[in-house]
Amino acid sequence: MAVLQLRSHIPIAAPARREPADGSESRMRVVPGFEPGWFHCRCGIDFSEHWHRDPVYRYETLAVMQAELCRAFPEVHHWKAGAVEDLATISGCHGAYVVPCVFGLPLRYAPDRWPELDPARKLSAVEIESLDPGRLLGGPFVEGLLGQMDVIQRRWGRIHGYLNWQGVLNNAFHLRGQEIFLDMHDRPALAHHLFSTVTEVMIRLAGMVQERQRQSGFAVNQFCVSNCTVNMVSPRLYREFLSPYDKTIARSFERFGVHTCNWNVTPYLGVLRELPNMGYLDMGMESDMSKAREMFPETRRAVMYSPVKLKEAFLEEIAADMERVYGQLSPCDVVMADIQDGTPDERFRDLLRICRRLEAQHAGPL
Repeated sequence: MAVLQLRSHIPIAAPARREPADGSESRMRVVPGFEPGWFHCRCGIDFSEHWHRDPVYRYETLAVMQAELCRAFPEVHHWKAGAVEDLATISGCHGAYVVPCVFGLPLRYAPDRWPELDPARKLSAVEIESLDPGRLLGGPFVEGLLGQMDVIQRRWGRIHGYLNWQGVLNNAFHLRGQEIFLDMHDRPALAHHLFSTVTEVMIRLAGMVQERQRQSGFAVNQFCVSNCTVNMVSPRLYREFLSPYDKTIARSFERFGVHTCNWNVTPYLGVLRELPNMGYLDMGMESDMSKAREMFPETRRAVMYSPVKLKEAFLEEIAADMERVYGQLSPCDVVMADIQDGTPDERFRDLLRICRRLEAQHAGPL
């Protein structure tokens, strides 16, 4: 059976996510995303707690941001002026920390950035031992999230959007801090208990949310784990401690993918190849992209490009980077996430022109 692919997707003012691929993807599909500060400075949008908890306010601000994107970049087709289907959404809610919020960790909100966890609040070993997924999923945070979905469905019908679920190790690190890496060596049973609980919460909550979305008319049945902390463990430890949980997640959804952030994915390609249903894989520029293409021929591949490099590098260097990406990884996505306030609009247009020129030079069947 063919692998069902995912492709990179960055909702307006939300962290990068993934969405179902539909076969229309080009050889070098540029996926842009802008930091909240970009919208705060241009549109005066306030991303404080109200934005994350009130879907009506969020809808109104997304309409303003959509109009600004269409004005600034009319040549980009990711946004359509006046389109409302993706404004009644849960995308971006609570940033990257939906699961830590389920576990009761507090967030710090701000008007010009995504929310952050309180660094002083981590779970103790005693708290981890007493975790109960059912109790967590019946807590006030989940109740509030489902309440938002009720509002969206009553007012607009379809519940659009993709929450940021993160990955097993990412969430465990958010909950436990650096102690989780010591636990893997000194208290492996405790580490496995936390990983198991996190996995169950992720699967059950994503299942609840996506079932509600499907009932409203928004087709979604997918999970992309965010393994941004994978470079903090060896491939051996990933296989021993984390791969079993990623496999469980992969088998629980119709579509599955792995986000490894901007790291060198090469040392992990072998163990990632063991995961079922790999419909998406992204990586950093230091990765052996030719090897990734060879090992994952049925997977939609993507490379994460640095927003700092976009802003500061010479254009010739960016062009050389894109030449290498096209030659070694395409067909693929170029994920241009987190474009910073202060990055000239023309610089992003330069990136688009480079990628479109490469596609034109190599036109033909995929």
